[in-house]
Parts: sequence; C-alpha cells; structure tokens
Amino acid sequence: MTFNEYQQTTRKTAIYPQDMKVVYPTIGLAGETGEVAEKVKKTIRDKQGVFDSDTTRELAKELGDVLWYIAAIASDLGLDLDDVAQANIDKIHSRQARNLLHGQGDNR
Repeated sequence: MTFNEYQQTTRKTAIYPQDMKVVYPTIGLAGETGEVAEKVKKTIRDKQGVFDSDTTRELAKELGDVLWYIAAIASDLGLDLDDVAQANIDKIHSRQARNLLHGQGDNR
C-alpha cells in the first residue's frame, strides 16, 4: 500500500465538522502523539525500557492512529502523503549531504 492509497482509505472514516478541517485532526494528532509518549515513558518506568511484544503491539496501534491523523491533515490541506514523504526524504538527504543532520532550525 502506498501512502496515497492509505490516505484515500482514511478519508472514508474522517468524520468531523468541515469547518474544523485541519484543526480537528491536529488536536487529535497531539493527543495520539501523547499516547505514544506515555507508552514509551511507562515502558521505561515499569519495564526498564524493554519493549516486549505486547508493548510493541500497543505502540503499533498508537502509531497507526498518529498516521491516520497525519493523513487527515494532509488531505485537508490538499497534500498527497506520497509527496509529503518524498519531500521529507529529499530534505533529510540534502542535510546529510551537507553534513547538517545535527543542529537546529528547519531551514538548515
């Protein structure tokens, strides 16, 4: 499945007020990202940082929710996820080629 195929499939379940485009899924993304962070934090606290199969399975579910919200935001903005992913890879490769993977700022 490509990112664009995934994105098209998610549109069938994107049920939220049209006047809340971008805003609603951005709030959802923040919540789901927090859930990923909480699971990682509790793995550090309760399992000494060992990601067993149960924890990994639960994290995979949360990461899927994060991906859904990213797809919804991209759709609301008229962006194709394949293009977003490719642009990100191009940016990272450019930084790597210029020895700028470390550092600060988006435009390095």
